[in-house]
Amino acid sequence: MNNFSYENTTKIFFGEGQISQLAQQLDKQANILFIYGGGSIKSNGVYQQVTDALKDHHVIEFSGIQANPQYDTLMQAVALIKQHNIDYLLAVGGGSVVDGTKFIAAAACYQGQDPWDILANQAEVAQALPIGCVLTLPATGSETNEGAVISRGHTKLSFMSAHVRPQIAILDPSTGFSLSKTQISNGVVDAFVHICEQYLTYPVDAKVQDRFAEGLLLTLVEEGPKALVEPTNLAVRSNIMWAATQALSGLIGVGVPHDWASHALGHQLTGFYHIDHGKSLSIILPAVMKIKREQKAQKILQLGERVFAITQGTDEQRIDATIAATEAFFKEMQMPVRLSDVGLAEKDIAPLLAELSRLHHTNLGEHGDIDLACSEIIYKQAL
Repeated sequence: MNNFSYENTTKIFFGEGQISQLAQQLDKQANILFIYGGGSIKSNGVYQQVTDALKDHHVIEFSGIQANPQYDTLMQAVALIKQHNIDYLLAVGGGSVVDGTKFIAAAACYQGQDPWDILANQAEVAQALPIGCVLTLPATGSETNEGAVISRGHTKLSFMSAHVRPQIAILDPSTGFSLSKTQISNGVVDAFVHICEQYLTYPVDAKVQDRFAEGLLLTLVEEGPKALVEPTNLAVRSNIMWAATQALSGLIGVGVPHDWASHALGHQLTGFYHIDHGKSLSIILPAVMKIKREQKAQKILQLGERVFAITQGTDEQRIDATIAATEAFFKEMQMPVRLSDVGLAEKDIAPLLAELSRLHHTNLGEHGDIDLACSEIIYKQAL
């Protein structure tokens, strides 16, 4: 196991009815900016629960955060913060709303000339406004970590800072009862791939992290399909929500190598062709597994044995079977596993490679050996 340091300071309130905790947890003297997305929280009862909890607080609302939060929209919120002397941000929604709120929190305190530098040039985030969140769509794990992904046009960039980790996170699984099947599937697959990108690398004798990761993967494999047929099953939704949070809380990723190539390649599909983030990952991860099967052989075999109960055959046969089982799970979640499934062909790959080159994403993977040529092979494998 590699050396590591670990800290997670987010205070979590988990379970049905926990939104009421906002009344006690948020300072009544604070000027709060209540940030949300397209308004679905007004039809599923979450908006009313939040406003009821904050009836004695000073609250200003900002809505319209996109599924892939756009920089220009977020900067409108920054202007509102300065206009109303906002000193606390409350994100209510899925990972995109939380990610967008993180950038707003950092940009509002940024002392440089252009807040875009936080993303484009990894400028230091020296301070940020405090954040709380109410999660309605389990997927990204953003509710308890320090990372965020922001879009500007077709460019998707990320940043990380301990200053934007939410102070509190309300995780009420019942808030997801109204999610569509597509949203459920995207969320489950996003969490599954987050785990794989911290697990499907090479062994470093990190038995605790491996077993935690495998437990989370098993939970998603077991509960994900149930959520599609029993969307209001609170036990199912609870296990999925907690698994998605733990997938990227940082715990399973300490002391082990990471491979975020699936995200880097998938982001281009979202940026250029508006493919849902989860769908981009269900397409790319199996292709990465196929092209990097030799480097990842030991962990693919371990995944097959411990998660999919694949124990028969030669190593090569078991690797094939594990990749096939991964694709079968994605299909069971009603997700695409090929670029052709979403209407893309070989001619659509060139812009993706050009953007990877522009962003200098030319040494991806746990060994830094996924260059542009290898990325092209992966995209073609995904056809």
